[in-house]
Amino acid sequence: MPVTDVTTDPDTRTITITAHFAAPVDRVWALYADPRQLEKVWGPPTHPATFVEHALEPGGRMSYYMTGPEGERYGGWWEITEVDEPRSFSFRDGFADTDLNPVDTMPVSTSTYTFEPVDGGTRAVFHSSYDSAEALQQVLDMGVEEGATSAINQIDDLVGQMHADTHARMQ
Repeated sequence: MPVTDVTTDPDTRTITITAHFAAPVDRVWALYADPRQLEKVWGPPTHPATFVEHALEPGGRMSYYMTGPEGERYGGWWEITEVDEPRSFSFRDGFADTDLNPVDTMPVSTSTYTFEPVDGGTRAVFHSSYDSAEALQQVLDMGVEEGATSAINQIDDLVGQMHADTHARMQ
């Protein structure tokens, strides 16, 4: 499994997930830069995502919904604050209603995703911080650790297969 560590810290109000992928940084970055690829891995396998807006650039916005097994929809949004392609991007991450409007009563995290080359692959660190320990606990109670881990664990298969396909075509 790509996820190698999950650390939650109520004192710093953070959750950090570390993963290793068997593909180069540029390939992992491309997954986040393309909404159709990102849809294949954003959200747990039982809740596939659909991105309605996707602008991976400073000031850009992303909005999406995940569809559950019974057809229920869960919305979310990102406001992109920084991009250092292909090394990292930062964003505010929140919940949305079924019309994809932000839900002000739900926690918002400040997140940074970083990617670095390691041993022919990529080490990714997904770091999110919350305004309060209560907000962190709320998302933990909602299953964010398990959901994020299962979503991230899908990435290796996608980027590894696409990287292999591209490499084979170049031969």
